[in-house]
Amino acid sequence: MATRIFLGLNVLIWLPYGILCFLDPGLLAESAGVTATSATGTTELRAMYGGLQAAIGAWAALAFFRPELVRGTLTALVVLPAGLASTRLAGALMDDAFTTYTVGALTFEILLVASAAALLRRLPR
Repeated sequence: MATRIFLGLNVLIWLPYGILCFLDPGLLAESAGVTATSATGTTELRAMYGGLQAAIGAWAALAFFRPELVRGTLTALVVLPAGLASTRLAGALMDDAFTTYTVGALTFEILLVASAAALLRRLPR
């Protein structure tokens, strides 16, 4: 039950945020200070913040309904946010960029990794 709730929350977080970032890549300008300076940059924001994050939410949705996908999805929800958190932390240290957005994103990513790892350990082999 905890795993299904966790997956459902991931659907509700990642999928809408990804869709919003795809539809409005300028959304990140105020909150994160991320802007595109060219059409290629706008496409990149749509792909990375829109497509990738929506795909994570869609993957969680699939696992919510298909138990055979749970282990792989939880593994992805450990690895992907761990990559985000570790490089975000390194970047924030290098750039002295501990803004509200950065700290919030780090907190989310670390909690996500810890929760997914704990649920993954509880799964039967």
